[in-house]
Amino acid sequence: MAADVVTQFMTIRSVEQVSESPFYIPMTGPAARPRRSLKHDDTFIVLDSHGDIGASAGGPDGLFNSDTRYLARLELVLDEVQPLLLGSNLRDDNSALTVDLTNPDVYRGGRIVLQKDMLHIVRTIFLWRGTAYQRIGIQNHGEDTAIFDVTLLFDNDFADLFEVRGERRPRRGTSSSKPDGPAGVLLDYRGLDGKSRTTTLQFDPRPTRLTVNAATWHFELAPQQATALFVAVSCNKSTPHQSAPFFRGLLAHRREMRKSTAGATSIETSNNIFNEVLCQSMADLNMLMTETPQGRYPYAGIPWYSTTFGRDGLITALQMLWVDPRIARGVLKRLAFYQATSVDPLADAEPGKILHEMRGGEMAALREVPFAQYYGSVDATPLFVLLAGLYVERTGDEETLAELWPSIEAALHWIDGAGDPDKDGFVEYQRASEQGLANQGWKDSYDAIFHADGRLAEGYIALAEVQGYVFAGKHLMARCALRLGKRDLAQRLEAEAQRLAERFEEAFWCDDLGTYALALDGNKQPCRVRSSNAGHLLFSGMVREDRARRVAADLMRPHFFTGWGIRTVALGEARYNPMSYHDGSIWPHDNALITLGFARYGLKHSVEQVFRGLFDAATYMDLRRLPELFCGFRREKHRGPTLYPVACAPQAWASATPFTLLEAALGIEFDAARGEIRLRNPRLPAFLNEVILRDLQLGESSVDLRLRRHGEEVSLEVLRTRGRIQVSIVLAH
Repeated sequence: MAADVVTQFMTIRSVEQVSESPFYIPMTGPAARPRRSLKHDDTFIVLDSHGDIGASAGGPDGLFNSDTRYLARLELVLDEVQPLLLGSNLRDDNSALTVDLTNPDVYRGGRIVLQKDMLHIVRTIFLWRGTAYQRIGIQNHGEDTAIFDVTLLFDNDFADLFEVRGERRPRRGTSSSKPDGPAGVLLDYRGLDGKSRTTTLQFDPRPTRLTVNAATWHFELAPQQATALFVAVSCNKSTPHQSAPFFRGLLAHRREMRKSTAGATSIETSNNIFNEVLCQSMADLNMLMTETPQGRYPYAGIPWYSTTFGRDGLITALQMLWVDPRIARGVLKRLAFYQATSVDPLADAEPGKILHEMRGGEMAALREVPFAQYYGSVDATPLFVLLAGLYVERTGDEETLAELWPSIEAALHWIDGAGDPDKDGFVEYQRASEQGLANQGWKDSYDAIFHADGRLAEGYIALAEVQGYVFAGKHLMARCALRLGKRDLAQRLEAEAQRLAERFEEAFWCDDLGTYALALDGNKQPCRVRSSNAGHLLFSGMVREDRARRVAADLMRPHFFTGWGIRTVALGEARYNPMSYHDGSIWPHDNALITLGFARYGLKHSVEQVFRGLFDAATYMDLRRLPELFCGFRREKHRGPTLYPVACAPQAWASATPFTLLEAALGIEFDAARGEIRLRNPRLPAFLNEVILRDLQLGESSVDLRLRRHGEEVSLEVLRTRGRIQVSIVLAH
């Protein structure tokens, strides 16, 4: 079932407002064909449903590597006309795209020379090690010999990803194209950064005709005869035949994917549709995983954020910690490696800060955009500390803790030092240059942080949820310090966490609203706005239980909860807009963290409601894939949710959301020291009668569990154990 799509989506804004968001992603209307994406490490490709690149207007089509487009057009035509689409499918593991096409009626001299539906054309496309591979199989199902030409039209602009997003550049480098032997073409770009970028196209068999932007094959196929041609498009591989053959590469790619997922907990439920949601989510996460020198890292999303993002990686790892803690280890090690060590205003860098994002394109190298290594994120640093603590609690891995400890100390020093410039005890942000991001929390739109009357917050801004992350991080680091024999430090960190909680209650609580302020502005005035940020405070465990329950009750009222999920900003607030990026839309990961907060305070009925809403939303989504966000319109009978046109899909933390919802419902807790897994007040939603967890690991041991729903209660059956491990249900808050 197709969800409704908002096609005309631009909110009218003044020139001054647009200038506040220099890296805004414009929306120019819907693409004529649906898009499909594939990714392998630092390379991704966006194609349409026909398997073409650039054949129709709209959408960020192309083959991209390290934030540069290496192919802007690759269009298949049959006797100068486009084939007809029969179907287009991604493999369940996202390893390849298969497209089935057929021929339209082909005319020559005013008469039909090839009737429609005589040729079956199958395009199979996959990515591996910087190369896009394609096989085009053709079979003649007609009674007569089919005589026709197949042409691939190709071109490139070597656009930086920020150019694809709409940025304009006064100058660019120089490009050229030339034949590369009888069966290849070399496209070259010499950038203003002095770097040469090349695209190599290799064709097999040798084309009948080959130019620098088209390859044509002439075929005469007897009835039932089949043939195939192969194309390999490589990024920065100028040596001919450097890429592996198609079938060898495809098998190697699939082996790599299977190997990379081995060792993670597998989940099977009584609901086949939810199983599809989980399988798609895991396949998307596996595709977004990227091998880096420091370990596997979940890139944030396709197409705009296929790179290392600190906040996204940290939250995704946190969401998946119970399923596969190895993700957290890779994230923590990579971000520790790139932790800032000096002051750089253009990059918003200060010693101890954790990376916001990094980019490898020409514009970043020339500092036309500040994102080569950019640190303009106020929450990544406390989230780094928080995840490190949770990882150790989950695994008992003190070796990794010791390795990370210098980076943890540097992060804590930033939190207490440069992260609190006015020394009021709250972590704050203000960009250091006009080129940086104006807002530096996860809601980083220019208009995301505002007062009740709609005025934008100015000066040093202290976000509510960031203080919660600091509290939780220090609380967990106190435990880690004890593990390392640092008793005095542990006592100091715990005392600092408690003082922060007390100051926070005084400064942020708005009793008349029944929730916490969105933020404090530079004048220490609270932004008295009902927002989902308050839900993250429940996740952190910082707030008083009576107030936590008031916040939760408010989040589940109709001005927040739409039936699909919880809005980022409540209906009735000054800047509420259900079609906006951060001011009234629904973000799956936001809801996931809120449900963890509900579970922490024993509010399992609210967990169940949000779980149900997001599951229902996923059933309407293409591929059962939760997107980065969708619109915050109220749920109506017999209609799906309304999509947000330029949302990334897949997006890492959205893909991790179904696993987090299940974690919140089951109340899973790990005690590595005791070798014990606890299920605290488990409660399954009505659409799940049974859940089976296989290979749920704790240290060197693992267990298989079956959980069954009996009304509002859950029974536990241990199917198998490996090593010494205990599992129990705890029915208490």
